[in-house]
Amino acid sequence: MLNINLTHEKSLTTGARIADRFAETIGSWQFIIIQSLILVAWLVLNITAYARHWDPYPFILLNLALSFQAACAAPIIMMSQNRLSDKDRLMAEHDYQINLKAEQEVKAIMQHLEQQDEVMIEILRRIESQHGALLAHGPLPASS
Repeated sequence: MLNINLTHEKSLTTGARIADRFAETIGSWQFIIIQSLILVAWLVLNITAYARHWDPYPFILLNLALSFQAACAAPIIMMSQNRLSDKDRLMAEHDYQINLKAEQEVKAIMQHLEQQDEVMIEILRRIESQHGALLAHGPLPASS
């Protein structure tokens, strides 16, 4: 039996594996929480002047960094999504093949059952004819 996950995993290049891992990381709650904490710290440090203002309001450096992150992350995530789409198509094709085989097996079973029905009907006809022949001969003599 074909293991789609194993087949898909073997077909991945190193770049594809990195892109999938990157998309998995970017799409995690851990990443969102860590990024949010860094953004809040960035804003607090630049608003309160606790440290030297390296990015004063309107936070142009922060906007540049987030834009760069989005510009780099989006195509990598799309590559990963395209591979998942390909894997889904492969799984659908595999499911279709399995369904075809199952349909053929069900047809074979139904034919076998029909043949058994025909044999059973033939046996019943023979029994009925023998029963009729016995009744035609009259009652059986009583044994002493």
